[in-house]
Amino acid sequence: MVSGAIALAFVPLLISLLIRYRFYFVLFYRAVLLRWVQDFNTGLSREERVYEYVLTHATAGDPENILDTFDNWSSNIEFISHIGPKKGLVLDRLLKELCPMTVLELGTHCGYTTVRIARALPLGARLYSVEMDERNARVAEKIIRMAGFDEDTVELIVRPSDEVIPRLREDFGIERLDFVFMDHWKRCYRPDLRALEDSGLLGDGSVVMADNVVFPGAPSFLRHVRQCGLYEHRIHRAALEYIPGIRDGMAELVFRGIK
Repeated sequence: MVSGAIALAFVPLLISLLIRYRFYFVLFYRAVLLRWVQDFNTGLSREERVYEYVLTHATAGDPENILDTFDNWSSNIEFISHIGPKKGLVLDRLLKELCPMTVLELGTHCGYTTVRIARALPLGARLYSVEMDERNARVAEKIIRMAGFDEDTVELIVRPSDEVIPRLREDFGIERLDFVFMDHWKRCYRPDLRALEDSGLLGDGSVVMADNVVFPGAPSFLRHVRQCGLYEHRIHRAALEYIPGIRDGMAELVFRGIK
């Protein structure tokens, strides 16, 4: 009787926690549990599953339709982490304002944001997208080419970012990066930003945008940005892609050099 009474006393607390953190439980279910089940049932990775869905439901050569198909899959079938449509609008507006000619993306994943960036670039611009996972890169390559972007517009580099950044000038002839988008491992944000600073490829007005700096978060990256004095910066507050109850944000940095 005593143990039963103690258990009942914890029921209100449990209910309160479930209500308070319900969106995190939803994320855990969609991003972890459901993924495990589908990996086991299909023998495919989540990225391969979204590619099959896009292949059978989207129109080849139509980037907008491909992005919409991605969004439908991510909203209604399985969660997958990429910038998504709402934060994507912030990215779209910034690219329209900047009209960058040389763009670096760190973290291609399955190609969603790559397509989103490529479709907004001016004629003659080039996007270099870096992905360290070969299996994901194979999926991304198919998505990017399906959207209609050839190697003259989007070059996919399958190597770790810390190997690529120091050799961008030597291997790809890049003299300046107009825009950098970070959406890879959050622990890599700070060291990769430092590597970009050391490379000399960031010029006055070069813009770096980093996703998910609030959730799951990149505190050492943000601390460096605030303390180094090299950037004008702001945080675009938003919700986590496809999970509206979890707060997130993107950092926008404008490189100004040593003051």
